[in-house]
Order: sequence, then C-alpha cells, then structure tokens
Amino acid sequence: MGQRIVPDNQEPHVPVLLAEVLDALRPLEGALIVDGTFGAGGYSRALLDAGARVVAIDRDPNVAPHVERLQAQFPQTFQFVPGTFSELDQAVVGQAVDGVVLDIGVSSMQLDEADRGFSFMREGPLDMRMAQSGESAADLVNTLDEAELANLLYAYGEERKSRRIAQFIVAARAKEPITTTTQLARLIEKAIGRKPGDMHPATRSFQALRIAVNAEFDQLVEGLFAAERVLPEGGRLAVVTFHSLEDRIVKRFFDPDKGGPAQSRHMPVTQAPERRWVNVAKAAKPGAEELERNPRARSSILRAAVRSAAPARPVSFEGLAVPTVRGAA
Repeated sequence: MGQRIVPDNQEPHVPVLLAEVLDALRPLEGALIVDGTFGAGGYSRALLDAGARVVAIDRDPNVAPHVERLQAQFPQTFQFVPGTFSELDQAVVGQAVDGVVLDIGVSSMQLDEADRGFSFMREGPLDMRMAQSGESAADLVNTLDEAELANLLYAYGEERKSRRIAQFIVAARAKEPITTTTQLARLIEKAIGRKPGDMHPATRSFQALRIAVNAEFDQLVEGLFAAERVLPEGGRLAVVTFHSLEDRIVKRFFDPDKGGPAQSRHMPVTQAPERRWVNVAKAAKPGAEELERNPRARSSILRAAVRSAAPARPVSFEGLAVPTVRGAA
C-alpha cells in the first residue's frame, strides 16, 4: 500500500514508512530481498537503489508497466514473479534470501483506478479483486444471506452496525442488483447515517468485502510462515499493515506469548518454546512530515524482526487472533 499510480514517464510515489523499512532490512548492499507485494514498485526501487537484489511478487496484472520499467533499469538485479506472497518461498527456490518486505492490503494504485472497485469515493464496478479473477464483491453483496453478510461485515470490518447494513442491502438488492461502488456506499450511508467530521460510513464495510474477496487474512498468515521458512538465521522480515486486525496477527506471529494466557503462579513453570524471531522491533508509525505528504499513511504500522536459528514452524492460525466470520455478528 501507500503507492499512487502515475504516468509511465514518472516515478512511483514514495511508499509509506520507506526509511523505516529500509532500516529494518539493512545491510542492503548485495543482499537478496523479496518484495512480496510489489504494487507500483516503490519499495523495490528503493531497495535496488540501495544496492540490493530484488525478487518482486504481485498477483495484480496491472503492475506490468512498473515491472517493465524496473526490469529495463536493473536487468541484473531485479526479477519479477507473478503470484501471491503467500507462496513467496516457491518464488526463490535455490536462492539465499536475506530479507522480506510485505506491504499488506490494497495499494493506492488500486484505489486510484475507479474500474477496480476498491474505493467508495469513485464510481466503478463493485469488483475489488486484486488478481482480477474469481468471486467479486458484487457477487458477495448480491448472494450472501442476511446473517452471513452481517457476520462478514462485523468480523472483517469491525462494523458494529453490520446487521442494519445487511438488512438494507438485502432489501435493496431484492429490487435491483447492487453493482457499483457508489450504489453500495450510498446505501450504507442511508442505513447508518453520517456525522460531520467522521470517516465515511462505508469505510469498514468496503474493508470487510475487500478482505473477503481476496482472502487477505489467509494470505497474510501463509505469507508470514513462508517468510519464516525461507529466511535463514539473521534474515530480516518487515511487515507494513494498515488496520488493527492485520497488525494484531503480525504482532502475535513475531511474539506468540503476547496473545497467550497468563501463566498461573500455582502451576508448574513450563518451558518456553523456541523463539523463531528475535530483536522484535517496537512498532513504527509515520511521523507528521510523512502524514502531511501522504494522508493515506495515517493508519500504517511497521513491525520487523530478525530470524533466529530455530526451525520454521508448520503453518498454524492458532493464537494469531485471525478473525472468523461464522457467528461473528
């Protein structure tokens, strides 16, 4: 996230928390870094400029012009692999990786393209598919029953008025299908109202639908464990998230004890499991200067850590506080 699409003759906008990400991944000269969420290529370019070699991954076919630009400028040190970052270890088989950066969620490039359907501020088809294939947001809005829809909005968007929104959606779609972003946004605003100065009432619902359409929580968990598998002792992982649900998953992945039950003083002391991640950095947030330059960075959080010598764990969602839809609302 944090990148804005630009004409081909210009450079991509600086991504969020760039300096902090580069610091978390140093030393960069000659290092092989996996940019698991390429987007408009902002992180990849900065890494290449710092002397790193980069393998970039993205599932969005619209990144092609940005890929071609970097391939032309860095033919020896830049490689692009189409796909998802949840399988990043498969993209670098046989290569010694020094670091991984993940920028989670929708990119500004996608938000700024009205026909992608990510933004309630722009008229466009209700799509939201990053890979441009599979089930769309319109499919979910027009086919899920009322309870399922309410549960989804609550679990993935933390929308407290999810039941009322679902009622309005079901009533509206009985008259005609809901097919555009502004159609849904106006419907949500009608359902729950809007107070001056508050964020747009459709914000949480659009987040929830986007997460569901792209299986973002599954992708995040799988990607974190893929990074754990591919990084050797001393390897660095930097993850930028944009809302509390994602950040909580990353926090608990790096430090499982943060989400575990407290040890009773009446019980025998149990041996702590091996740490897969050490030197877990304090969460970094954008400063005033960056926020003035890029207001979309306001909710971004960077978490970073260094890989220990402990063997990689099997993929597990346990203890990561991954939201589930069933019975959520």
